[in-house]
Amino acid sequence: MFGYILLQVSNAAGESAEALAETVEQDGIVTRFFDLALKGGWIMIPIVALSLIAVFIFFDRYFAVKKAGKVDDSLLERVKDYISQGNIDAALSLARSQDNPTARMIQKGISRIGRPMSDVNSAIETVGNLEIAKLEKGLPVLASVAGGAPMIGFLGTVIGMIQAFYDMANAGSNIDVTLLSSGIYQAMVTTVAGLTVGIIAYFAYNILVASVEKVIFKMEAATSEFLDLLNEPAK
Repeated sequence: MFGYILLQVSNAAGESAEALAETVEQDGIVTRFFDLALKGGWIMIPIVALSLIAVFIFFDRYFAVKKAGKVDDSLLERVKDYISQGNIDAALSLARSQDNPTARMIQKGISRIGRPMSDVNSAIETVGNLEIAKLEKGLPVLASVAGGAPMIGFLGTVIGMIQAFYDMANAGSNIDVTLLSSGIYQAMVTTVAGLTVGIIAYFAYNILVASVEKVIFKMEAATSEFLDLLNEPAK
């Protein structure tokens, strides 16, 4: 009996896969996507919600990091000229006029001119840590989506298979392959949806991490150069 049930489940899965392929082939992926998503049942709701969260975080952070990476190449040279001339206020105004983490770190360093270099360095480092935290905002959530979406999809798979076996148990000896289609559809659709969202979120996370690291490198290089030029007027 158990072998017969497994055969029926296998046949149902095969027919569901064929029906899914025919649906995509005849009507197109876009036009039938909503109908296919409904086959996944309520478990599709958190998966869709996670996909929307992932898309929002990616584009929000992508443009924020891209903006943070735009630094005027002449900023440090102009700041150096103002400091050499003793015009600290002009150097501060120049740093404030640019909206990026590097400029804000330099601004904090300029405001600490006259104090011990350890204080200047500490102030710059504090601002830098705050700016990095802003850039990395949302990345842990995106990483959670990358790991959580496939798990939720697999949960839908288990629920779908349980539903299929439950329907078979209630059907008794009158087992019909079409009776299993709902559970099998849910198992297939949720798995595909969860894996798709998880894979996309994983790559999106790594893209953002790489972009943030590039900005951090620019910030560190600019900070090092700024601290070096602060000693020049004293020479």
